[in-house]
Amino acid sequence: MRKLFPEIKPYTTHELAVDATHSLYVEECGNPDGLPALFVHGGPGAGCEAYHRRFLDPNVYRIVLFDQRGAGRSTPHASLALNTTQHLVADMETLRTHLGIDRWLLFGGSWGSTLSLVYAETYPDRVLGLILRGIFLCRPHEIYWFYQEGASRIFPDHWQDFVAPIPEDERHDLVHAHYRRLTGDDEVARMASAKAWSLWEGRTATLNRNKTLVEFFGSPHTAMALARIEAHYFVHHTFLGPNQILRHADRLQHIPGIIVHGRYDMICPLENAWELQRAWPNAHLEIIPEAGHAASEPGIVNALVLAGISMARMFTDKKR
Repeated sequence: MRKLFPEIKPYTTHELAVDATHSLYVEECGNPDGLPALFVHGGPGAGCEAYHRRFLDPNVYRIVLFDQRGAGRSTPHASLALNTTQHLVADMETLRTHLGIDRWLLFGGSWGSTLSLVYAETYPDRVLGLILRGIFLCRPHEIYWFYQEGASRIFPDHWQDFVAPIPEDERHDLVHAHYRRLTGDDEVARMASAKAWSLWEGRTATLNRNKTLVEFFGSPHTAMALARIEAHYFVHHTFLGPNQILRHADRLQHIPGIIVHGRYDMICPLENAWELQRAWPNAHLEIIPEAGHAASEPGIVNALVLAGISMARMFTDKKR
């Protein structure tokens, strides 16, 4: 069973202004002359964590991480202004050109898989390969499953905390009900909604309870950005057309991919990965039998580390 690579620190960081409002936090780790790889975090709004640097071999890869608009250490924090999928895709392309990278590998999970796929379908010639985890295709039934009815039946104890800030007469549409509070003027109601939203995700992300993960999702800084930005995206249908990712999957056909998905993923059910792989035969799907959604679960860590090694070998062999 493979584990994460040893802890590393960035060899450089950047504050990249992408418009008059937003400045992105960016860091580079590993080998400055290595195979370029971009880590694309989830949420939207979750931000990067230190362990995200450790999935790829730092001797082989030039590992780039960035906090998306409003997330993590990017500013302004939890901002919804000029924050859409199209803005984030454009930011990734701005970052690529800023760093002088011709083509790069994309490594993303959950919303990070969504954003990586949309970027790859927009700029297919800029993508060497894709390593994706916990596939989220942002279709209405996926959001309904997790935020209205479906996962609620698996976790009724955690669900009662998610719905607690919302009066009974508003619970027929919980995404919009939370969104009203997350964007309202009542600071107490805003934080109560943010914590309920974020903890629901943190508590259901793993097959076995992960205290550290729950604490991360429950921290006020993370909770406010995650909840506000996710709700903002979901009430706007994630700024994507109907079934957009699968409809445009033909644009991925020349791109190699490895998809890692937990069998018992309750946030993004396995069906998503299954349908993506059928539309993108050049991708290999690996189903992890004893795992849920989180990147930190042992079986998923093992598969993602091996995927990075496999991709590196593939591109090394092509150069020979």
